[in-house]
Amino acid sequence: MAKVKLTDLILRDAHQSLIATRMTTADMLPALPQLDKIGFWALEGWGGATFDTCMRFLNEDPWERLRTLKKNLPNTPIMMLLRGQNLLGYRHYADDVVDKFVEYAAKNGIDVFRIFDACNDPRNLERSAKAAKKTGKHVQMAISYATTPFHTKEVYAKLAKEYADFGADSICIKDMSGLLKPYETYELVKAIKKVVDIPIEIHSHATTGLSVASLLKGAEAGAEILDTCISSMSMQTSHSPTETVVEMFKGTEYDTGMDIKPLSEIAAYFRDVRKKYAKFDNSLPGADVRILISQVPGGMLSNLVDQLKQQNASDKYDEVLKEIPKVQADCGYVPLVTPTSQIVGTQAVFNVLFGRYKNITNECADLATGRYGATPAPVNEELRALSLKKMGYEKALTCRPADEIPNEYDKLAAEARAAGAKTVEDELSYMMFPKVAPKFFQERDKGPVDSASFAVVSTGGAAGAAAPAAAKKPGEAERYSVNVNGANYDVVVAPAGTVAVTPAAAPAAAPAAAAPAPVAAAPAPAAPSAGATPLLAPVAGTLLRYSVAEGASVNSGDTVVIIESMKMELEIKATAAGKVHFLVPTGTQVASQQAIAEIG
Repeated sequence: MAKVKLTDLILRDAHQSLIATRMTTADMLPALPQLDKIGFWALEGWGGATFDTCMRFLNEDPWERLRTLKKNLPNTPIMMLLRGQNLLGYRHYADDVVDKFVEYAAKNGIDVFRIFDACNDPRNLERSAKAAKKTGKHVQMAISYATTPFHTKEVYAKLAKEYADFGADSICIKDMSGLLKPYETYELVKAIKKVVDIPIEIHSHATTGLSVASLLKGAEAGAEILDTCISSMSMQTSHSPTETVVEMFKGTEYDTGMDIKPLSEIAAYFRDVRKKYAKFDNSLPGADVRILISQVPGGMLSNLVDQLKQQNASDKYDEVLKEIPKVQADCGYVPLVTPTSQIVGTQAVFNVLFGRYKNITNECADLATGRYGATPAPVNEELRALSLKKMGYEKALTCRPADEIPNEYDKLAAEARAAGAKTVEDELSYMMFPKVAPKFFQERDKGPVDSASFAVVSTGGAAGAAAPAAAKKPGEAERYSVNVNGANYDVVVAPAGTVAVTPAAAPAAAPAAAAPAPVAAAPAPAAPSAGATPLLAPVAGTLLRYSVAEGASVNSGDTVVIIESMKMELEIKATAAGKVHFLVPTGTQVASQQAIAEIG
């Protein structure tokens, strides 16, 4: 038996880190029989952002993806990433929701639950760990790794001991940003091995260029399982190449027993698949050692680039990277992993755009006031005071956050059924992503997106154009395929300059080829009335809900609307006193500085 086993991340974390989680199930299927023969300890295929992306962009049922993977991987355990009491969402759920989700994840095909908490608060992990143990599946509890003044190998070893006492079958050192250094990895594994007698798995992104060496030293220290990724979807913000690690240990006491030839064939397949998703590829060159300071996880880094583009602030990238560690310190040195990575990263963006803590997201305020759990270090008192005032809380929370949440499954299930849910799995999908699931329920009969539709080259947001359909002869018209707001059109440009536009002919599945939009298409913006004070959206996002009724009287400083931007909620406050008239409906995507209401 091999002394070192490998878990391959090609089906989840690789494409989440490199191509915005867009890989379709159809593009995974051809490789599954080969992957199943390799002898991996597990294949990670579910959790993280894949659940959201399946519904939001790919028109796929994430539960159907799981069942498909299970059917086609009969010999290889499927691992999922579970965010403790957060499950797959951005908030804590009541215990009855946690129990039901874990139960159905196991029923649908999950064999290994990798459970973590962004704050490393054991209280946030205990319920999901117990639920997973009840299913009889493998329970792996993860330590979210960070390098701060408050994180030492002794602290991590103590956490590992607590996890083992919960009944963990293995421990994962989860290094989201590539911060693990080789010799520190060796010492950390040794420290954990002194207090627990269960396997250790190492998960380290390649972002900083340290990961291969860190995996080597981790194995030398006694780590039994290593996370890698097929080479054509490895490195950059992804992970160490599977083939490299196999060859590195070949002929040694750590030999994985794997054959590089079939691995190379799998790599060739995914090399071609990756080309389909070029428009999403984060294209960050080489190793990014700035991450040793900013600690941005691999999966978030590609999203951060996209988010800054949406805000027309790509030039602020370096400034945001410098701001992130400052916000992390203010928030009690939380490890940067979903959802804290998104909370800290988005707040850093807002600090750069608007000034430090001039606009605090609701999620950042909840983090600073204990609503996500106990932070490793004390929260900056000024930020906590601002957050308490913003949210109207009397005091910070000190108990397990879920203790304040009464059972909610039945209530949410009724909402889900009203929104179109047909099964328990649908109900759970709605609970995880209530803003996304209803539209998916309406659209799913159209079938999943075809990844061929991603080949359209963006030309600036709403529209994109491919190259001319075929080379033309002198005097002939030029023909283009153009995508506008998700609809395909054939455009013919005659030599005289005449342009004809017609809807493109499409195969049966084509209506779903354009990813289902998570928001309504924006109508032509209404202009503010003369003499009224316009209320402008400070950032691009979605107008989530009104905080006051149409025509209500407000004072300057009152919250008028909530915008969702970069997956965080931002309150937009009145800048004058008077009656409110809304200019755009809820659910509308708005641009930065667009007038969304008027006061007068």
